[in-house]
Amino acid sequence: MNIKNYILKHKKKTIFLVILLIFYAFCLPKELFTKPTSTVITSKNDELLGALIAKDGQWRFPHNDAVPEKFKICLIQFEDEYFYSHPGFNPISIFNALKQNLKAGSVKRGGSTITQQVIRLSRDNKSRTYFEKLKELILATRLEFRASKEKIITYWSSNAPFGGNVVGLDAASWRYFNRSSSDLSWSEAATLALLPNAPNLIYPGKNQQKLLVKRNRLLKKLLTKNVIDSLTYELSILEEIPQKAYRIPQITTHLLQKVNQQKKGQFVKTTIDKKLQTQTNTIVKNHYNQLSKNGINNIAVLVLDVKTRQVLTYVGNSPTTNKNQKYVDIITKPRSTGSILKPFLYAAMLDAGELLPNMLVPDIPTNYGSYQPENFDKKYAGAVSAKLALSKSLNVPTVRMLQGFGLEKFHHYLQKLKLKDLQKNANHYGLTLALGGAESNLWDLCKSYASMASTVNHFSENSSRYFTNEFTEPTFYDYKKVDFGKKSKEKIIFDAASIYLTFESLKDVNRPNAEENWEFFDSSKQIAWKTGTSFGFRDAWAIGTTKDYVVGVWIGNADGEGRPGLVGVQTAAPILFDIFDKLPKSDWFENPFDEMSEIEICTKSGFRATQICEEKKLEYVQNSGLKTAPCPFHMLVNVDKSENYQVNTSCENLENIKQKSWFVLPPLLEYYYKDKNPFYKSLPKFREDCLGENKNVMKFLYPTEKSTIFLPKNFDGKQNELILKVAHSNKDAILYWYSNTTFLGTTKEMHQFAVKPTVGEYQFTVMDHLGNEIQQIVIIKE
Repeated sequence: MNIKNYILKHKKKTIFLVILLIFYAFCLPKELFTKPTSTVITSKNDELLGALIAKDGQWRFPHNDAVPEKFKICLIQFEDEYFYSHPGFNPISIFNALKQNLKAGSVKRGGSTITQQVIRLSRDNKSRTYFEKLKELILATRLEFRASKEKIITYWSSNAPFGGNVVGLDAASWRYFNRSSSDLSWSEAATLALLPNAPNLIYPGKNQQKLLVKRNRLLKKLLTKNVIDSLTYELSILEEIPQKAYRIPQITTHLLQKVNQQKKGQFVKTTIDKKLQTQTNTIVKNHYNQLSKNGINNIAVLVLDVKTRQVLTYVGNSPTTNKNQKYVDIITKPRSTGSILKPFLYAAMLDAGELLPNMLVPDIPTNYGSYQPENFDKKYAGAVSAKLALSKSLNVPTVRMLQGFGLEKFHHYLQKLKLKDLQKNANHYGLTLALGGAESNLWDLCKSYASMASTVNHFSENSSRYFTNEFTEPTFYDYKKVDFGKKSKEKIIFDAASIYLTFESLKDVNRPNAEENWEFFDSSKQIAWKTGTSFGFRDAWAIGTTKDYVVGVWIGNADGEGRPGLVGVQTAAPILFDIFDKLPKSDWFENPFDEMSEIEICTKSGFRATQICEEKKLEYVQNSGLKTAPCPFHMLVNVDKSENYQVNTSCENLENIKQKSWFVLPPLLEYYYKDKNPFYKSLPKFREDCLGENKNVMKFLYPTEKSTIFLPKNFDGKQNELILKVAHSNKDAILYWYSNTTFLGTTKEMHQFAVKPTVGEYQFTVMDHLGNEIQQIVIIKE
C-alpha cells in the first residue's frame, strides 16, 4: 500500500524509473556478435578437417560453448581474478585504474572485467573514453543478468582477437599450435590467454621476449596459487613461444566446399574417418605423381560405410594444378560410364528370371545396323558363361544380352536406381547403354553398389525381409542418420539372390584385361569389384564392395581429354585395392537361401538341365531362375560304335547303332568356340552310305546381318576389299559364291571371299555342294 501511495505521489519519477528499467531491459542486443564466421568441418571423432576463412578475411571459427579448463583458469588469473564474484564490473579495479590514469594524464589502465571486454568486443572496440566505459559497465551488468558466467567466458573465447587475422580461441589454437584448444598444454594455454590483452603488439613472431616474460609470469602465478605443481611449472617455462602461424588443415577440401554451400559459416561434424581420409590422400597423391607423367591429371575417390551409408572418405580431385582444374569436385560430375553399369544389367536379368550365372551367351561378331560392338581385345570366344562375360567385361556378350533382355526394361531398372544423370529415354542411348553410352557420377554409382550390398545384409539379418528405403542417399553429416524405412517381404529393385550372385561373379580377383595383359591383385580379401573404361580412353573407373565398405575410384582429365593407357584395370583398380588394404577385413556376404532354389544345371551349357544333358550338377540359383529356358544345346543323335559318324538303319544294323547325347552349338558360335575349347567335338556328319537327310548348316560370320559398310581407302588411294566370311558345319563342304546373280567363285575349308564392290546395294548368296543356301544384303558407302 505504501508503494502504491508512493507511485501516486511521484508519478513523474515512477514513469522515469519505468522507462529507465525498460531501456535497461532492452539495451543489450539479442545477438551480441553478428560478424561472419568461418565454415569449419571436423571428422566423426571431432578432429579438424578444414576451414574456410570468413567473408571479412578473418579466421573466426563459429561460437563454441566448450572452453577448456586450462585456458579458462589462465584467462581468469590473467584478466579478471574476481570474475566469479563481481556483478559485471569490479569497483576496486575501476578505482585503481581511474587513479592511475588521472595521475598519468591519459588512459594507461582499463580495469575492465571479462564481461566488460565481451561488451567492448561486441561493439567493435570503440574508443576507450570514460563515457564509453560507462556504457560498457551498464551493458556488462545487463549481460550478467542474461547469461551465466560460463556463457560469458564462451563469448570472450570465441570473439577475442589473437593477433593478425586470428579471432577466437579455436582458430588461435590451430594457427599458433596446430592443435585443438582441448589439447593445449599449460604453457600454450597461458600464451593464448595473454594475446588478446595486446593482440597488435605481442603475438607469435613479434616481441618474442616480451611475450615469453609475460607467459612465465602467469605460469608463476599459477604455481603460487597451487593451480599447477612445481614440475609442471618447470616443464612449462621450457616450452618455446610459437615462431609463426600454422596453416589451417585442409584434409578434404572439396567436401569443405560442398558443406560451405549448404551450411556457410557453421561448425559441422562430418562422418569422415580422418585416418582413412589422410591415408587415401597419400595414395591418391602417389598415383597422381605417376599418372600425371602421362597427362592424366584428375582422380576422385569415395568410400562409403555400407551399414550406416556414411561417407568415410571424400577425395573430390587429385592435388593437381589450377590449369588442370584442381578445384573441380568430380565426385558429383557426370562422366561416361564405360563398363561400370554391366553388373546392373547382369543383376536385372537374374532378377527377371532371364539368366543363370553359368548360362552360355554368344560371343561372336555382331552387327546392329551400323553399330558393331567389339571386345577390348577384338577377339571372340564363340560362347562364354554369363558370369565369365561379366568378370572379363566382354562387350559383345553384354550388347547381345541387352538386346535380348530389352533396352526399355534395363533403362527402367536404372531409373529405379535414381542415377540422376540418366535423363534421356532408352532410345537415345541405344545398345551402348551398358558400354558407356550413358553418363553417371561416382556418388550415384557408389550409392547403388552400397545399396545392393546392404540389401543382401539386411535380408540375412532380418528374417529374409527387405527395407522399403534401401536405395537411399548416403550422408556426410554426422547428425543425419539414414532411415532405411520399414521392413517388407517384397524386393525393392533387385532380389537378394540376384545381387548375391552378381557379387559372386565380381569377386574373382584374377581378372584379365586382355590375354597378354593379366593384372593380379591380392586374393586375401573377398571383394566384388568392377572396372570400366570409356570410349576414347577418357574415363577409368573401379568400384568394389565388401559386406561393410564400398570404394569407388574415377580417373581421367576434367576437360575430357583421352589418354593412352587410361584403362580402368590399369589405373583405377590399383588405387581401389590400395584403399581396401587400409580398411578392416570383411567377411563375405551370407548366402540368401530363402531367395534361392537348388536345381540341376547342365554342366556344359549352364542352362537348366534336361534329361538328355550328359553332365549335370546341382547349383543354387535365384528363385526367378526357375523360369529360364532348358538347355537348347544338347540333342540325341545316332552314331556308329566309333562315334565318328552319324548313322541310321539304312546303313547300319540296329545293334551297332549307339544313341548319344551331343553338345552342339550353332555354326557361328561353334566356329569361334572350338578354338578356345579344344575338347569340344563337332557333331559328326552322316556316313556316306547312309540314306536320308544329310543337311549341313552354314552361316555368315561377316557380315552377320543386313549391314551398311563404309570401305576406307588405303595409302595408295585405292578402296580396300570387303572380306566376306562364312562358317560351315562340314569342314569338307565346297561353297559357291554369288554377288546378286553374278558367280564369283568357290571356296573349300577356309570360307572367305574378297570382293571389291562399288557404292550400292548387294545381295551376296552362298550355296554349298548339297544345295543349302544363305543370303546377306550389304549396302556399300564411301
